[in-house]
Amino acid sequence: MPLRSLPHAAAPAEGTRTSLGELARLFLRLGTIAFGGPAVHVAMMEDEVVRRRGWLSRDEFLDLLGATNLIPGPNSTELAMHVGRARAGWPGLVVAGTGFILPAALSVTALAWAYVRFGRLPAAAGLLYGVKAVVIAVVAQALWRLGHTAVRTPWLAVVGLLAVGAVAAGVSELLVLLAAGTATAAARRIGPQGSPARDGRPAALAGVPLAKLGAGAAVAAATAPFGLWPLFTFFLKVGSVLFGSGYVLLAFLRSGLVVERGWLTEPQLLDAVAVGQVTPGPVFTTATFIGYLLAGGGGAAVATIGIFLPGFVLVALSGPLVPRLRRSPTAGAILDGVNVASLALMATVTVQLARAALVDPVTVVIASASAVLLFRFGVNSAWLVLGGAAVGLIAG
Repeated sequence: MPLRSLPHAAAPAEGTRTSLGELARLFLRLGTIAFGGPAVHVAMMEDEVVRRRGWLSRDEFLDLLGATNLIPGPNSTELAMHVGRARAGWPGLVVAGTGFILPAALSVTALAWAYVRFGRLPAAAGLLYGVKAVVIAVVAQALWRLGHTAVRTPWLAVVGLLAVGAVAAGVSELLVLLAAGTATAAARRIGPQGSPARDGRPAALAGVPLAKLGAGAAVAAATAPFGLWPLFTFFLKVGSVLFGSGYVLLAFLRSGLVVERGWLTEPQLLDAVAVGQVTPGPVFTTATFIGYLLAGGGGAAVATIGIFLPGFVLVALSGPLVPRLRRSPTAGAILDGVNVASLALMATVTVQLARAALVDPVTVVIASASAVLLFRFGVNSAWLVLGGAAVGLIAG
């Protein structure tokens, strides 16, 4: 529905509110089946929140997606928080975010326990074999639907293509987003080819200052003393400043935990990142695995809270600004550019995922059949993920 019927994003009108129980059920389910990384998570949320439930319009969803790309932290988790806040206010923010995180945190903790007990990770190759092929079709469908909404003018199409090329060339993701927003705003001021303002749709932060995780000028020669408080503050700092993909997270963790503090070995860090990739939900639950390795259940809880807490705070602070910024023609143009660039990032990641997922005729058939079921018959992506997992386990 158009935002003009929703006067305050922070407090939805009574007729549009969603119960906390319904929010919890949806995001607990998504957190349980959302394999494949942020692009897949966004696609599944779009399917459930926009297409199936009609909680948000596609325009509103795109603006919230743009907002998450301009603040640090796990984008898909912050998108869940934004959706929860739009539908049920502050309690909804907490319920949706926690619901999406909890299944991943619990599954990662179980894998960490097995890792500590048996010295290796339980095999998950068969499960992922089928699931990865399905998620390619899921993301492709979301890109098709969101692209029709986001690419409103020839100029925005050009911005999107340039963003794809820049990301493929290795340009920083955040730099691409900011450049796209700036270029679109400048085009609006110069002439009519700029993206028209869409008054009444929610917006996002027009930009935030970049920050770096300070690792110190010199690397400590000896292992730093370990404790739950230093563990919490380390992951709190990571969650507060980390932009970018899981590969950026890997660099931060290696610098801080292996090189500087000496709390982990290189093989342990790689296993932790692998667990974050093969489990559903946010990749940031890599922190949960590391916390368990270092201090058992207490360490897992402390690390998980530390890395996700900044996301809750940032979404809570930025949420009230959303409707105000979209009313500004300049800010609206910036958001148009950021939204198109966000889809460019998703498209680039999808190509990379496809190369890794479609490895033989069986996976190609799984992906193709999933695409037909999604595009032609509108089958719920959750069922397709479960079916892909079953096929993968049988084939494996």
